[in-house]
Amino acid sequence: MSRIQQCFEKLRSTGRKALIPYVTAGDPQPDMTVPLMHDLVEAGADIIELGVPFSDPMADGPVIQLAMERALRHHVQLKNVLGMVSSFRQSNQTTPVVLMGYLNPVERMGYEAFADAAKAAGVDGVLTVDLPPEEADDVVTLFQGRGLDTIYLLSPTTTLERAAKICKRASGYIYYVSLKGVTGSSALDVNAVASKLESLRSITDLPIGVGFGIRDGATAAAVASVADGVVVGSVLVNQIAENADQPAQAREAVSGIIREMRSAMDA
Repeated sequence: MSRIQQCFEKLRSTGRKALIPYVTAGDPQPDMTVPLMHDLVEAGADIIELGVPFSDPMADGPVIQLAMERALRHHVQLKNVLGMVSSFRQSNQTTPVVLMGYLNPVERMGYEAFADAAKAAGVDGVLTVDLPPEEADDVVTLFQGRGLDTIYLLSPTTTLERAAKICKRASGYIYYVSLKGVTGSSALDVNAVASKLESLRSITDLPIGVGFGIRDGATAAAVASVADGVVVGSVLVNQIAENADQPAQAREAVSGIIREMRSAMDA
């Protein structure tokens, strides 16, 4: 059983929902990422999504695009991100880590080389935004064969027929994008999300995490009432940007948001 599956089963047994923060690896500087990952866990995170810096993050809004640029200025590459996960694993063997990013860095390293390195580093899942499921059979087989969960995005415009095909290739959890647009958007309609999740649960038994538009404890709690997990990114990355020259303050600001969300979700 994977760490991700263990995490969701443990949460389900206690009636709690997963809190899944996203941060960009190497932002605002490489030596802050691993301590920040530990901060997130201490503040109440259940799974960490770690963004792999890439020059053309087309699914992301300006906040995360700028985070990618800050990390790339420090020459943070995929191999560095794997090193960060390996360092995190020296003292944390239980919290699942998902790498979220784009196909180019993985393709450049080579799928098999990446899968082996990711497994060795302690990565649990991979979410590759721009890898169409129709073209992913070989990759899914390779990754899942190495014990890496393959996590997919579903959106409000995804038909139920296509969603069923995607869910057959997915493992770990499904990431449901709560609204049309890019990361950092804020027009969250929880009723619409609930209706869509009801349909999705008719075609998959995988846990469903919801992201995009989660900005505070209230929105996190509202989404947690209908989803299996809450994914939060831009509001955290924005705090890192605002405190980029003060790492300790950035870490505390991010931890404060996670603590607030955890408290609201558990209330």
